Amino acid sequence: MKRLLILLLLAAPANADIHHTISKSTSLKVNAAATASERIGSSFSISGSGVDVTDGTTAGTLSAGTITSGIYNPGTIAVTQNATSGEAFSFSTSFTQGDVVPTSAPSVGAVPNFSDVTSTAAGTAGSLAGTVTDTAVTVVAGGAGTEAVGQIINEIVVK
Repeated sequence: MKRLLILLLLAAPANADIHHTISKSTSLKVNAAATASERIGSSFSISGSGVDVTDGTTAGTLSAGTITSGIYNPGTIAVTQNATSGEAFSFSTSFTQGDVVPTSAPSVGAVPNFSDVTSTAAGTAGSLAGTVTDTAVTVVAGGAGTEAVGQIINEIVVK
């Protein structure tokens, strides 16, 4: 009886849906020239206690400074200890020189005179190539600034 059951199970037909998909692709890319820049502005700070300040013309006055081509120049500031002898005092100043404001947009290939600049030359296709068959991917490197990607996706689904 056991043999007959096993034979019946082995003889039963298999039912299954099988789906097979092949996807192929190649992507070739030649990068364009690019420049990214960031202009920093000027900054100035001053603080103190127990001191007298002057811009050189009027006591107790700080210079407004000047701005030329977008660059701030704080001017001359003189500091002297207050008249009371032995009095504690403190004074600090900080200045960051900013980048000049350009008068026109840079032309292609020109890099602005800024503090933070990243510039990349255009890619060169050269021998850049790619082919995909049912079983193989072939990509050939081009010149600088290029990318070549090839892929085959083989998918089998059994339900």
